[in-house]
Amino acid sequence: MIYDYIVKNYQKGDPIFLCDLPGTSRDYVRQETKRLADEGQLERLYNGVYFLPYTTILGTKGKVSMDRYIDKKYLSSGGKTSGYITGLQLANQLGFTTQNPGYYEVCSNEATTKQRRQTVDGNTIIVYKPVADVSEENCSELQFLDLMMVIDKYSEISGDELVSKLRKYVDAIKVDFGKVKEYLPLYPDKVYKNIYEGGLMGELV
Repeated sequence: MIYDYIVKNYQKGDPIFLCDLPGTSRDYVRQETKRLADEGQLERLYNGVYFLPYTTILGTKGKVSMDRYIDKKYLSSGGKTSGYITGLQLANQLGFTTQNPGYYEVCSNEATTKQRRQTVDGNTIIVYKPVADVSEENCSELQFLDLMMVIDKYSEISGDELVSKLRKYVDAIKVDFGKVKEYLPLYPDKVYKNIYEGGLMGELV
Protein backbone atom coordinates (compact mmCIF):
# COMPACT_ATOMS: atom_id res chain seq x y z
CA MET A 1 0.00 0.00 0.00
CA ILE A 2 1.35 3.42 -0.98
CA TYR A 3 0.61 5.11 2.36
CA ASP A 4 2.51 2.40 4.28
CA TYR A 5 5.48 2.87 1.94
CA ILE A 6 5.40 6.66 2.47
CA VAL A 7 5.25 6.42 6.27
CA LYS A 8 8.15 3.97 6.27
CA ASN A 9 10.38 5.90 3.86
CA TYR A 10 9.63 9.58 4.47
CA GLN A 11 10.02 11.87 7.47
CA LYS A 12 8.05 15.00 8.29
CA GLY A 13 8.92 17.79 5.91
CA ASP A 14 10.30 15.44 3.25
CA PRO A 15 9.03 16.22 -0.26
CA ILE A 16 7.32 13.20 -1.82
CA PHE A 17 7.59 13.21 -5.59
CA LEU A 18 4.92 11.17 -7.36
CA CYS A 19 7.50 9.79 -9.80
CA ASP A 20 9.47 8.25 -6.89
CA LEU A 21 6.57 6.20 -5.52
CA PRO A 22 6.42 2.49 -6.44
CA GLY A 23 3.56 1.06 -8.43
CA THR A 24 2.97 -0.84 -11.65
CA SER A 25 0.51 1.78 -12.88
CA ARG A 26 1.21 5.53 -12.77
CA ASP A 27 -2.55 6.14 -12.94
CA TYR A 28 -3.05 4.07 -9.79
CA VAL A 29 -0.27 5.97 -7.97
CA ARG A 30 -1.81 9.31 -9.01
CA GLN A 31 -5.31 8.28 -7.94
CA GLU A 32 -4.10 6.86 -4.63
CA THR A 33 -2.07 9.96 -3.69
CA LYS A 34 -5.01 12.19 -4.65
CA ARG A 35 -7.28 10.11 -2.40
CA LEU A 36 -4.76 10.36 0.47
CA ALA A 37 -4.56 14.14 -0.01
CA ASP A 38 -8.36 14.46 -0.12
CA GLU A 39 -8.57 12.49 3.13
CA GLY A 40 -5.92 14.66 4.81
CA GLN A 41 -3.30 11.91 5.08
CA LEU A 42 -1.04 13.79 2.66
CA GLU A 43 -0.52 17.49 2.02
CA ARG A 44 -0.20 18.64 -1.57
CA LEU A 45 2.66 21.07 -2.22
CA TYR A 46 1.64 21.29 -5.86
CA ASN A 47 0.57 18.74 -8.48
CA GLY A 48 2.91 15.76 -8.28
CA VAL A 49 4.63 16.75 -5.01
CA TYR A 50 3.28 15.95 -1.54
CA PHE A 51 4.43 15.69 2.08
CA LEU A 52 3.17 14.11 5.28
CA PRO A 53 1.07 16.53 7.39
CA TYR A 54 2.49 17.36 10.81
CA THR A 55 2.26 19.97 13.56
CA THR A 56 5.27 22.01 14.68
CA ILE A 57 6.31 22.43 18.32
CA LEU A 58 4.58 25.82 18.18
CA GLY A 59 1.33 24.10 17.29
CA THR A 60 1.29 25.45 13.73
CA LYS A 61 0.80 23.48 10.54
CA GLY A 62 4.09 22.01 9.32
CA LYS A 63 5.54 22.82 5.91
CA VAL A 64 7.72 20.98 3.44
CA SER A 65 11.47 21.46 3.97
CA MET A 66 12.64 23.76 1.14
CA ASP A 67 16.25 22.63 1.55
CA ARG A 68 15.21 18.99 1.07
CA TYR A 69 12.89 19.93 -1.79
CA ILE A 70 15.67 21.81 -3.60
CA ASP A 71 18.16 19.02 -2.98
CA LYS A 72 15.86 16.36 -4.41
CA LYS A 73 14.49 18.44 -7.29
CA TYR A 74 17.62 20.26 -8.45
CA LEU A 75 20.81 19.04 -6.77
CA SER A 76 20.48 15.26 -6.75
CA SER A 77 17.70 14.53 -9.22
CA GLY A 78 17.17 10.80 -9.63
CA GLY A 79 19.80 10.16 -6.97
CA LYS A 80 22.62 11.59 -9.13
CA THR A 81 24.50 14.87 -8.71
CA SER A 82 22.68 17.30 -10.98
CA GLY A 83 23.29 20.77 -9.54
CA TYR A 84 24.70 22.98 -6.81
CA ILE A 85 23.95 26.04 -4.70
CA THR A 86 25.26 29.26 -6.27
CA GLY A 87 25.18 33.08 -6.14
CA LEU A 88 24.59 35.13 -2.99
CA GLN A 89 23.26 32.05 -1.19
CA LEU A 90 26.59 30.25 -1.71
CA ALA A 91 28.64 33.30 -0.67
CA ASN A 92 26.52 33.58 2.49
CA GLN A 93 26.78 29.85 3.33
CA LEU A 94 30.58 30.01 3.03
CA GLY A 95 30.86 33.10 5.23
CA PHE A 96 32.06 35.57 2.59
CA THR A 97 29.08 37.82 3.30
CA THR A 98 26.54 38.41 6.04
CA GLN A 99 23.91 39.43 3.48
CA ASN A 100 20.93 37.11 3.79
CA PRO A 101 19.49 36.17 0.40
CA GLY A 102 15.76 36.58 0.03
CA TYR A 103 15.64 33.65 -2.36
CA TYR A 104 17.32 30.34 -3.18
CA GLU A 105 19.81 30.17 -6.08
CA VAL A 106 20.70 26.90 -7.79
CA CYS A 107 22.48 25.88 -10.95
CA SER A 108 20.93 22.64 -12.22
CA ASN A 109 20.65 20.29 -15.17
CA GLU A 110 16.90 20.48 -14.54
CA ALA A 111 16.88 24.07 -15.89
CA THR A 112 15.16 24.43 -19.24
CA THR A 113 16.08 28.09 -19.79
CA LYS A 114 19.14 30.22 -18.97
CA GLN A 115 17.42 31.60 -15.87
CA ARG A 116 14.03 30.87 -14.40
CA ARG A 117 12.36 32.24 -11.29
CA GLN A 118 9.68 30.18 -9.59
CA THR A 119 7.73 30.36 -6.36
CA VAL A 120 7.14 27.25 -4.26
CA ASP A 121 5.14 27.53 -1.04
CA GLY A 122 5.93 31.24 -0.81
CA ASN A 123 9.67 30.74 -1.44
CA THR A 124 11.43 32.10 -4.51
CA ILE A 125 13.88 29.80 -6.28
CA ILE A 126 16.07 31.06 -9.12
CA VAL A 127 17.29 28.20 -11.31
CA TYR A 128 20.21 28.79 -13.68
CA LYS A 129 21.30 26.62 -16.58
CA PRO A 130 24.91 25.44 -16.03
CA VAL A 131 27.65 26.12 -18.60
CA ALA A 132 28.09 22.33 -18.83
CA ASP A 133 26.08 19.36 -17.56
CA VAL A 134 26.69 18.99 -13.82
CA SER A 135 27.92 15.62 -12.57
CA GLU A 136 29.68 14.24 -9.52
CA GLU A 137 32.92 14.60 -11.48
CA ASN A 138 32.70 18.35 -12.14
CA CYS A 139 30.27 19.76 -9.55
CA SER A 140 32.99 21.18 -7.27
CA GLU A 141 34.82 22.89 -10.13
CA LEU A 142 31.71 24.49 -11.63
CA GLN A 143 30.55 25.71 -8.23
CA PHE A 144 33.99 27.20 -7.56
CA LEU A 145 33.93 29.04 -10.90
CA ASP A 146 30.42 30.32 -10.16
CA LEU A 147 31.67 31.66 -6.83
CA MET A 148 34.58 33.36 -8.58
CA MET A 149 32.08 35.09 -10.83
CA VAL A 150 30.38 36.86 -7.87
CA ILE A 151 33.06 36.97 -5.16
CA ASP A 152 34.03 40.57 -6.03
CA LYS A 153 30.38 41.61 -5.82
CA TYR A 154 29.42 39.94 -2.53
CA SER A 155 32.54 39.38 -0.42
CA GLU A 156 32.81 41.53 2.70
CA ILE A 157 36.34 40.29 3.39
CA SER A 158 39.55 40.87 1.44
CA GLY A 159 43.32 40.40 1.52
CA ASP A 160 44.79 37.53 3.51
CA GLU A 161 41.44 36.70 5.12
CA LEU A 162 39.83 36.23 1.70
CA VAL A 163 42.73 34.11 0.43
CA SER A 164 42.67 31.93 3.55
CA LYS A 165 38.89 31.35 3.37
CA LEU A 166 39.05 30.56 -0.36
CA ARG A 167 41.85 28.04 0.19
CA LYS A 168 39.88 26.31 2.94
CA TYR A 169 36.86 26.13 0.62
CA VAL A 170 38.73 24.64 -2.37
CA ASP A 171 40.46 22.13 -0.08
CA ALA A 172 37.17 21.14 1.56
CA ILE A 173 35.40 20.40 -1.73
CA LYS A 174 38.58 19.05 -3.40
CA VAL A 175 38.64 21.36 -6.43
CA ASP A 176 40.62 19.90 -9.34
CA PHE A 177 42.32 22.89 -11.00
CA GLY A 178 42.98 20.84 -14.13
CA LYS A 179 39.21 20.72 -14.61
CA VAL A 180 38.90 24.39 -13.63
CA LYS A 181 41.21 25.27 -16.56
CA GLU A 182 39.00 23.19 -18.86
CA TYR A 183 35.83 25.13 -17.94
CA LEU A 184 37.41 28.58 -17.42
CA PRO A 185 36.94 29.68 -21.09
CA LEU A 186 33.15 29.27 -20.61
CA TYR A 187 33.15 32.04 -17.99
CA PRO A 188 33.61 35.82 -18.25
CA ASP A 189 37.17 37.24 -18.14
CA LYS A 190 36.62 38.69 -14.66
CA VAL A 191 36.59 35.14 -13.22
CA TYR A 192 40.28 34.81 -14.17
CA LYS A 193 40.96 38.17 -12.47
CA ASN A 194 39.08 37.12 -9.32
CA ILE A 195 41.04 33.85 -9.13
CA TYR A 196 44.25 35.88 -9.35
CA GLU A 197 43.12 38.32 -6.66
CA GLY A 198 41.98 35.38 -4.51
CA GLY A 199 45.56 34.10 -4.47
CA LEU A 200 44.81 30.92 -6.40
CA MET A 201 46.75 31.55 -9.64
CA GLY A 202 49.47 29.18 -8.50
CA GLU A 203 47.00 26.30 -8.66
CA LEU A 204 46.03 27.17 -12.23
CA VAL A 205 49.53 27.18 -13.75
